[in-house]
Amino acid sequence: MTFWGYEVTLTVTPLIKLRRAAVTLLKTLTHRHTTKAYDKTRKIPADIFAQLLEALRYSPSSVNSQPWHFFVADNDEGKARIAKATSGPFAFNLSRVTDASHVIALCARTSLPAEYLQTITDQEQIDGRYADDATKESITKGRNTFVGLHEQEGDLTAWTQKQTYIALGFLLLSAGFLGVDATPMEGFDAAVLDKELGLKEKGLTPAVLVSLGYHSDADFNAKLPKSRLSEKSLFTRL
Repeated sequence: MTFWGYEVTLTVTPLIKLRRAAVTLLKTLTHRHTTKAYDKTRKIPADIFAQLLEALRYSPSSVNSQPWHFFVADNDEGKARIAKATSGPFAFNLSRVTDASHVIALCARTSLPAEYLQTITDQEQIDGRYADDATKESITKGRNTFVGLHEQEGDLTAWTQKQTYIALGFLLLSAGFLGVDATPMEGFDAAVLDKELGLKEKGLTPAVLVSLGYHSDADFNAKLPKSRLSEKSLFTRL
């Protein structure tokens, strides 16, 4: 670059990169919001949406159990199916489903049978996660142990739903980073969605819906400042 007539070369150090990343993260956190109204004429570009799906796929989970499944509605027909669960007392969310570019139903597994866990082990083997057979046996045993504990306690579904909410967090943060608006919704009829998508037969239960797209001018929430409790009231330093 030229500075006062001199050619100057700027070196971007790792520290500068970290500071830039920190600024970008803070900007994402403070600018994203829960969208209340979508511009139905705008669609998320395919390459951007592909990154959002990767954010879900790479979300962390306890013992890499990945106890979830995601139903993606990227057209009017698919959104209409999900919208069936936003009738009656949940009608306030109807337009947030039908007008959004995409909608994802995040579902948690109600069981983690041996064959599913073996699929995870096989994939880890393919991806080079095991240095040797002993490592493979140790990791597999640990995963099976944790799953077994929750089965014995009778809280497996509660556990898998908690894992699914981790994926929700990754999706929302990724959407904000990519400039995509989002609306997480628990306001839907789970029984209706279960029936529409045949979730029970698939060993799944609905956890949360997420609409994705770009807000319209009618979205009052986009214009409001962020409001959060103070650091002092939220954190206790030990």
